[in-house]
Amino acid sequence: MKFAYSFLLTLISLVAFAQLPEGFVYAKIEIPNIEVDLQYCGDNNFVGEIIDGYHANVAIMTTQTASALKLVQAELAKQNLSIKIYDAYRPQRAVNHFARWAKVVNDTLMKKQFYPRVDKKNLFRDGYIASKSRHSSGSTLDVTLVNSKTGEVLDMGSLYDFFGSESWVENKNLAKVQSKNRQTLQQVMLNNGFRNYAQEWWHFTLRGEPYRNQYFDFLVE
Repeated sequence: MKFAYSFLLTLISLVAFAQLPEGFVYAKIEIPNIEVDLQYCGDNNFVGEIIDGYHANVAIMTTQTASALKLVQAELAKQNLSIKIYDAYRPQRAVNHFARWAKVVNDTLMKKQFYPRVDKKNLFRDGYIASKSRHSSGSTLDVTLVNSKTGEVLDMGSLYDFFGSESWVENKNLAKVQSKNRQTLQQVMLNNGFRNYAQEWWHFTLRGEPYRNQYFDFLVE
């Protein structure tokens, strides 16, 4: 009876997800205890609206990325910590949405919160917005740490997706606890097969990613 009930729950969870292209998986199926909070599925992001292609709060990634992230999660569990995913696979149409938004220089709804000292007309020039994203290849993640017992997000010293030097990995203007939290995240991700991006403490790409320079456009659903 217990086995049958467990099987039924698994079947229900699988039915709730869409069929993915070969080589891609859902994070919550592979790592059930991981946290997912896609910022582009709502309006709390630098654009201020739901982003094209994000139809559900589900994190999708390549199979290899999920395997490496599972190791990360197991290591963090020893410290009563968990990964929270802010973004994973990102459809090309979402990247196109960012590019269109960046060209409308008078749309600065979220400037105060996400880019107070950056002139919007310079977002392309300064590398904050681009026409292609490693996320669309399926092996890049935006993540933070949470306390696995309380669900509290650890203080990293800046918002996710904050445009400015505050988000640089080597930012020295941090409180001791903020610096420690960043170091914990960096160390566990780098130790398990990811490489970081110097200007964004949350951004990691799997080394040896399987679909490098391939940009997918299926929906996040």
